[in-house]
Amino acid sequence: MNGPVMITGAAGQLGYELQRTAPTGTRLCAVDIAELDLTDADAVEAFVGANRPATIINCAAYTAVDRAESEPIVAHAVNVRAAEILARAAQGHGARVIQISTDFVFSGAAARPWRPDDATAPLSVYGTTKRDGEDVIRATLGDRALVIRTAWLYSANGGNFVKTMLRVMREREEVRVIADQVGTPTWANSLARTLWAAVAKPGVSGTLHWTDAGVASWYDFAVAIQEEALTRGMLDRAIPIHAIPTSAYPTPAARPSYSVLDKTDATRLLGEEPAHWRVNLRHMLDEVRDA
Repeated sequence: MNGPVMITGAAGQLGYELQRTAPTGTRLCAVDIAELDLTDADAVEAFVGANRPATIINCAAYTAVDRAESEPIVAHAVNVRAAEILARAAQGHGARVIQISTDFVFSGAAARPWRPDDATAPLSVYGTTKRDGEDVIRATLGDRALVIRTAWLYSANGGNFVKTMLRVMREREEVRVIADQVGTPTWANSLARTLWAAVAKPGVSGTLHWTDAGVASWYDFAVAIQEEALTRGMLDRAIPIHAIPTSAYPTPAARPSYSVLDKTDATRLLGEEPAHWRVNLRHMLDEVRDA
């Protein structure tokens, strides 16, 4: 690797884990909105020109799924326009871009894990803008673009389902969780390590999928969080967890009911083998407890 690795969205869950897991000797230029507005083409061009990254990992995204339904212009600016600006700057300076995308590009109407070449059909503004961001990265950079889709991300840093569940399980007498949306919880640390494997293989391009191994509903995930947290002394008592259908918890944005991703290509090309999601949940909870 001749130049530094630029990480956008550095303050988010994945940006945080990428900085923690960077291989020894890696030169980083990690930026968030406070340091660089990715929708400002002149600023992005100046930054990329000054720092000359060999690889840009674009973790920056508008991820407020429900709010995006009422803020489509803002979501498009961050997820599409900023991706295009970044890709053009990378193109001009010979950088490779690894674009982080999402299971939300799919409809959810599948009976097997989604493959990278399956047709996309997003159900929401968020999913549509992430799909369009993928398209512009690939169209601009060709074989210097790698799109990696992931799902159900959580970390000890930032807000996410695991930390929300821990809080509500302490505060409430019972909790209701959706049981008919199925996917794979993914520790951001696991994804970060896989991204570093991708950085080390500049010949890998196109689209890949990466999550932890296994399958769960949000209800299954919540049950596991309570069980593992109780084992670690992070909760004082167990509370009832009730399984509910999506119809009982309407949201502005539709979510895919089935978003398990097929990781076969990523495992083969990157040499990484995913751990089961419950194993990684334990690692994350240990980290939260010990902090």
